[in-house]
Amino acid sequence: MTKIIGLTGGIGSGKSTVAHYIDSKGIPVYIADEEAKKLMELPEVIASVNAIFEENVLDDFAKLDRKKIATLVFNSPIQLTQLNNIVHPLVKSHFIEWLKLHSNAPFIIKEVAILFETGGNTACDKVILVTAPEEIRIQRAMLRDNVSKETILSRMNNQLPESEKITKSDFIIHNIDLNKTFIQVDEILKILSKL
Repeated sequence: MTKIIGLTGGIGSGKSTVAHYIDSKGIPVYIADEEAKKLMELPEVIASVNAIFEENVLDDFAKLDRKKIATLVFNSPIQLTQLNNIVHPLVKSHFIEWLKLHSNAPFIIKEVAILFETGGNTACDKVILVTAPEEIRIQRAMLRDNVSKETILSRMNNQLPESEKITKSDFIIHNIDLNKTFIQVDEILKILSKL
């Protein structure tokens, strides 16, 4: 049976870079955030999500304004829960169908930003955590998302502390220098191929 390997990491850790590197090796990789974005373009999902908020969260093209939604939900745990209650079951169903398409693979990688926060780690055979010092993560996320340090810190506060993630993970990748990161990934993939 195909093993499910969870891949996670806090904001700015570089988990997406690691996911794309693993994908380039021909290993099936499911990136939950990317799939969630696609699912959030479905008309029925747009309507359900828009209904959560008192103000309109649609852009000029009647699509969900993700930046506006992110700002609203990171300041409202209730709305964040409501949003997750719409999106997470859809992603879970989508993943089950995707997994069937890759049932011949010895293992697949499931990249989820909030793997531990949602309890998704319990459905994984092993978990890889990508980590980096907090200041580096903040700088990366500020550059990537073009937002303030305060915004990044408030998002980080919605995620489990790194120290807790480390204790719950089977493999830790320290992503400071990209070449060293890829060496660590290759070593982990060798171990996983023998499971």
